[in-house]
Order: sequence, then C-alpha cells, then structure tokens
Amino acid sequence: MSKDKTPFFIIGPCSLESRDISLNVAEFVQKLIDSVHPRPEWVFKGSFLKDNRTSHDSYRGPGLEKGLRILEEISDTFGVRTLTDIHNQQQIASVAQVVSILQVPAFLCRQTSILEAVGGTGKPVNIKKGQFMNPLNMKGSVNKVRSSGCDEVWLTERGTFFGYGDLVVDFRSLSVMREFGDKVILDVTHSLQRPGAADGQSGGCSEYAPDLARAGAAWGVDGLFIETHPDPQSALSDSATMVDFSTLEFMVTEALRHWEGR
Repeated sequence: MSKDKTPFFIIGPCSLESRDISLNVAEFVQKLIDSVHPRPEWVFKGSFLKDNRTSHDSYRGPGLEKGLRILEEISDTFGVRTLTDIHNQQQIASVAQVVSILQVPAFLCRQTSILEAVGGTGKPVNIKKGQFMNPLNMKGSVNKVRSSGCDEVWLTERGTFFGYGDLVVDFRSLSVMREFGDKVILDVTHSLQRPGAADGQSGGCSEYAPDLARAGAAWGVDGLFIETHPDPQSALSDSATMVDFSTLEFMVTEALRHWEGR
C-alpha cells in the first residue's frame, strides 16, 4: 500500500444468520470505526448462501431474497458499502441491484463465464485467490473481469493449501498481485481455516488472527478482511475462525498502528 492510500476493512459475519445478528455486527463495527483515528473506510460483508460446505447437513444461509433484504437494510441504516459472494450467473443481476461490491469465491476464481458476468455489472469486483492458485495466475482472472468493462478489481489472499488439511499465507503473493489488482486484501480469518478438520466441518485457529492482521498491515496490504460474530462458538458457519467483538477491536487498532508505522 502506498503512503497516500487510506487502509480499509471488510468486516462482517460469515453467514447472514439472522437480521438481528447482522445488524448487531454492523452497529458494533460502525461504532468501532467511528472511534479510531484516522478513520478508515469499512465495507460490511455477509453471505446469503454458503455453497462450499464440508457436509450437506451444514447451515447454508438465509437464501438470496432474505439475505439481500438484510444487506439493503444495513446499507440504508449505516451508510456503509456492502459485499457478498455470488455462486452462479443467475444470482448476479439480483445481487448487483443491492450490493456495492460483488465477490467471486475462491473455488470459482477461474470460471470465465462468472468472471465476465460480474465484470459486466459496472460494480467493483473482489476475487478471492483460489487456495490452489499461483498468485501470478490471478492475472488471468483479473483480465476476464476487465474484459467486460469493469474498472475496479480487487484481489484477496486467503491462504494456500498446505498438505490436505491446512492453509498457509505466503506474503509474497500480496506483492505479486499488487502488480495487476486495484486493491490487494488479506483475508485474515479464512486464512486460518483447517478445511474439513473438525469432524465433518472446517476447523481453524482464530487465536492467531491478531498476529496475522498485524503482519498483513505491516506488509502493506490495502485492506484486511475479518469475519466477526457476537458469540463465535455459537455461529452456524466458520465458528472456529471468526473473532469476537473484543478481539476485533484489538485487531483494528493494532492494524492501524502498524499501517501508520510503515
């Protein structure tokens, strides 16, 4: 990140479990962001569908219609931009009418038809780097989105497969992707997943989240992606990697301190 750029955060629950939880998260984050100086931008993130679950019995979200109503209410109430992920071409038009930034999930980051379609919405697009991808090859994904007229493409690092059940962050990828992405973001909490390692669901090690966030800020990423929940242990998705509100507050203030110190 260059010295003249203001850092930003993408924050929200993994899944839009309910209207009340989603609004609770948004209200806390808005107050937190308003309390720090210099005040960074933040984007609310929440998924209406979790289509990549380890088990077919896992909670998958409220669905498109209900999820978009929640996101629209959060945007109207807090004046914040919103972000959600799409999973097929049929969802794109409806999502683009409500959401500020469209996200392409990591496992779909090479899907040409989806990338071209989200690029044609006129909205900024955030592409998650696949856990299996060489960061250099993400240039092809960016070009697919740009080919449809999109002029703002973000890239998010979320770890790379290490063996069969773990992820690691190679910080060099953040610098590599800066060469062709308009913003480069570190997804702190998803990078701490242990896929399929918790008896039919993904495990993780959220205790490392503050250290990873500090490292990303010191490296100079444009933004940090952090999933939070008022009670992570009871969360219906990503309970092993989401952070609670007090940890989130510490992470935001520490990250800003390291950004300022660059």
